[in-house]
Formats: sequence, C-alpha cells, structure tokens
Amino acid sequence: MTDIVDELQWRGLIAVSTDEDALRKAFADGPVTVYCGFDPTAPSLHLGNLVQILTIRRLQLAGHRPLGLVGGATGLIGDPKPTAERTLNDPAVVAEWVDRVRAQIEPFLSFEGPNAALMVNNLDWTSGLSAIEFLRDIGKHFRVNKMIAKEAVSRRLNSDQGISYTEFSYQILQGMDFLELYRRHGCTVQTGGSDQWGNLTAGIDLIHRVEGASVHALATPLITKADGTKFGKTEGGAIWLDPEMTTPYAFYQFWLNADDRDISTFVRIFSFRSREEIEELERSTAERPQARAAQRALAEELTTLVHGADQCAAVVAASKALFGQGDLAELDEATLAAALSELPRAEVTELAPVADLLALVDLVPSKSAARRTIKEGGAYLNNAKVTSEDATPSAGDLIHGRWLVLRRGKRNLGAVEVR
Repeated sequence: MTDIVDELQWRGLIAVSTDEDALRKAFADGPVTVYCGFDPTAPSLHLGNLVQILTIRRLQLAGHRPLGLVGGATGLIGDPKPTAERTLNDPAVVAEWVDRVRAQIEPFLSFEGPNAALMVNNLDWTSGLSAIEFLRDIGKHFRVNKMIAKEAVSRRLNSDQGISYTEFSYQILQGMDFLELYRRHGCTVQTGGSDQWGNLTAGIDLIHRVEGASVHALATPLITKADGTKFGKTEGGAIWLDPEMTTPYAFYQFWLNADDRDISTFVRIFSFRSREEIEELERSTAERPQARAAQRALAEELTTLVHGADQCAAVVAASKALFGQGDLAELDEATLAAALSELPRAEVTELAPVADLLALVDLVPSKSAARRTIKEGGAYLNNAKVTSEDATPSAGDLIHGRWLVLRRGKRNLGAVEVR
C-alpha cells in the first residue's frame, strides 16, 4: 500500500472530495473497492476520460480494487449538458458503443490477483426494474429541492432550453449505480470529474439514507490549458482513444506540441513516472525548453500506453523522418498517410515543378518566392535538397506510389498526393 491520497494530491488529481481524513483512513485500512463510470455517448472515449481511467489504474496499483462501469443504461439517457438537451441514441447503437468503450478501458486494468478489476454494466440492474419500483424504492429518497440545486440542472433550468424529466432523472440513475455496487461488491468510493460532483454526492446520500452507511467520493479537476483553449481538443476536434478516430501519430503530436506552460501539469496527471523522474523533467524543461524533453517523454509514454509499443515506435520514426532524421521510404504506408494528414496538403493529378508544388501547399506565398527558396538552398523534396529552380519530381520520387513530402527550411512541411 502507498499513501494514495498524498500521491493524488501531489499530482493535482483531487479537486474536491468527501471528508479527507475519513477518505485517507479508508484507503489506509483498505483495500477498498472503488468505481468510476463511463457513459457510451460516442463510439470512443477521449482524453478527458483518460484522466479517469488512469486514476483508477493508480488506485489499483496502490492495492485497491477498481470497478469500471460502462453505462449501458445511463448511456441511453445522457448526463445533462450545460447548454442543450442531448440527442437520444438508438439502443442498438448504444449497445455497440458499450462493447467498444469496455474494450478501451480493459487494457489499463489488471483482472488478476487479490485486487482484480471488474467491468460492470448498469443496464444489468435497471433493465428489469419497473417504473413503480424505481419511483418507490429509489425516487422516494431524492429531494427535488436538492436535485435542482445541482449545477448542471440549475443552469439548464435557467436557460431557454430548460431540461426534460429524462435528463433531470440522470442523477437518480447514477446514485442508484453507487447503491447497487455498494450492495453487490462492497464498493465504498466513487471517482469522477469535478463536473460530476453533484452526481457523485447523489449516490453518497442515497446509500446513507437506504443503508445507513458512510461512503466516499473524490473528483479530479477539469484540465485547462494556459492558452485558453479546451484541453483535449485540436482544430480537427477531440483527441479520441480510438486509432480510427484519432491516429496514433496525431495522438503523439498532441503531447509533443504541448505548451511549456502546461507540460508540468500534464506530466503529473498522466505519467506513471516517479516524483523524482517528473521533477527532473520539470527542471529540464525550465532550463532547456527548446529540447522539449518532458513533451517527448510524455508523448512516448502515453502513445505506448494507449496504442502499444509498436505503434509508438512507428510514429516516432515518422516524426523524425519528416524532419530529415530518417528515411521516409521506410515508413509503412498507413503511418506515413496518418502523419501527412496532419500537414498542409494538396492533391494533384499530374506531377508539376517543385516550385509550383511549394506554392500549392502554401509553404511559400508565390511561385517566385518558391524559386528564391530553392536558389537559397532552403527547399527539400522527400528530405533531399532541391538544387534546381526548374526541378520536377518523377514517378520514381513518389513514396508508396502516391506521396511527395515538401519542406521549407527545418520545420515547415507540406504534402502532395498524386492521384
């Protein structure tokens, strides 16, 4: 056992919790059974969910037993959004997403040993529950005045959209989850994001009313970025854990490009390195930020954790090759295509002079500027310096028969696909 509360606090992973002394004692007297819920409201989890997955992983490594709950029932309803009513998804779609989300969580947990993890689905205890039973056995213990005081609910009540009874009831369902897991598995701790605090405490209150027992909750903070943009988002949208929705290369680049002002926070929250290793990375970043040691370390650690060592090696090789530190032709086609999809790019049906292509992908403002760049030795085609202002690539230059990689200077890249 480790003092997991101290560890989580040092990493900035506790935004709010129930009584800290009682929580600390519960963990010290453990092992405890702890759960975190994940609703299948999309076909993949994203970086915000990864915070929760890694938190219950840390708890398991500290000797406690994690329950991963995938909300086959709550996913049919949807947690109230601050702005508008959710669109209800077809039950068959939600069932498919349950399987996909479950498969994303499982690799992070161990299902062997004395504190083996367990995956559960709240549809198991809600599908056979009648409306009368739900209202008599569960709904009776909730007070409407407390329910409307929850932040997400109160914001919706004061908006033009209002809130449906369906979404208003979500906190009752989540509270019932905690009660069921307490009864079935002796679960006494729930974790979640700080925006879920009202739902977490709903379960605590329900267990206290029905069972007369005291249980605990802790919430992780919502992560913010120094530049004001939303964490886990890029111009292309959310960073997903599914490699078909966010490629391993794009996932790696997200961490590699992290702002120096954010990287210490990110490393503490997401890395499993020791305090000493993290503090050394923090010193290195402060002294030599241009080396991006912390960004590189975190990018490699998380890409390996989420996508595997082979995929991480492939994207690292691609990242190096794009900037002239490797052979582009040696990259497999899928990895190269994923890497080039992140660059300014254009499609052509026939080969054109390099000067034309540099302008086409906006690496230079004009063809005349492109010719000057070539003359000054600053233009590269597939990492080879272009020496002639009239140079035109041949079919033999096409990587995997379709790609040309252009570079101006050391770091300005573009891609041309020949169809």
